[in-house]
Amino acid sequence: MKQCTHVEALPHPEPAPLGETCPECLREGTDPVQLRLCLTCGHVGCCDSSPNRHATRHHKETGHPVMRTHEPGEDWRWCFVDHVLV
Repeated sequence: MKQCTHVEALPHPEPAPLGETCPECLREGTDPVQLRLCLTCGHVGCCDSSPNRHATRHHKETGHPVMRTHEPGEDWRWCFVDHVLV
C-alpha cells in the first residue's frame, strides 16, 4: 500500500487558514464547491469539483504536497504528490 512521504515534514501546529474562502474564486466571481486547506502555508482553495480547481492549481504552482478538507464535519487529508489519503 502506497504511503505519503510528506506528512512528517509538515509544520506543527498546522498553519491557520489565510481566509474563509477561496480568494481566487472571489476575484473571478465564481463559487467554490468545497474548500481545501494547504497544510504548508494555510492557503484556502476550492476543490477539483469547482470550475477552476484552485487547490490543485496552488499545489502545482508551489509544490506544497498535502492539503486537508476545510469543510465542517470532515476530517481527511490528501497528498497531491503520492496520490493517497493521509
